[in-house]
Amino acid sequence: MAMWIFGYGSLIWKAGFHYDDRLVGFIKGYRRVFYQGSTDHRGTPEYPGRTVTLEPAQGQVCWGVAYKITSKEHQSAALEYLEVREKQYDRKAYFDFFTDPSSVTPALCGVMTYIGSTDKKTNENYLGPAPIEEIAKQIATAEGPSGPNRDYLFHLEKELIKIGCKDDHVIELANEVRQILLKGEVIRS
Repeated sequence: MAMWIFGYGSLIWKAGFHYDDRLVGFIKGYRRVFYQGSTDHRGTPEYPGRTVTLEPAQGQVCWGVAYKITSKEHQSAALEYLEVREKQYDRKAYFDFFTDPSSVTPALCGVMTYIGSTDKKTNENYLGPAPIEEIAKQIATAEGPSGPNRDYLFHLEKELIKIGCKDDHVIELANEVRQILLKGEVIRS
């Protein structure tokens, strides 16, 4: 039986595991937000970056990609890899995945993804909402072992455009970070 994994952040452009098929689509009732702290990839414990997580949002959809993994060996390897890569996310969640905006029937059921919950007891890296200027300044400045946090944001913006998704939160944040960079405001305090 095939396993499906939903990517809504960096998994869109860098799966990091073997997969047999990749579908573009969305989940319903959630939106992508830069509320998850990253101290191991796009920031440090002293200066965390921000990456995306999902937040319930009635009437909204979150676009991304679903990866199909068929063989048991590849499924085990993918899960082992993702448990390390996504270790700062404290929940696995399963969603219906749609490929057609006019359909009420999902293309796939039980597509797995990782989420950073709002519970600070189980998710010490949850940063939560903040003014867009504050989030943008943090992203413009933070850097970790996987590179500058702003590269994560700009890659996400580019990949979402490639799959035909206009995500207002990502676009607004990317534009704000570009303004900070143009003004040369990326000096850490």
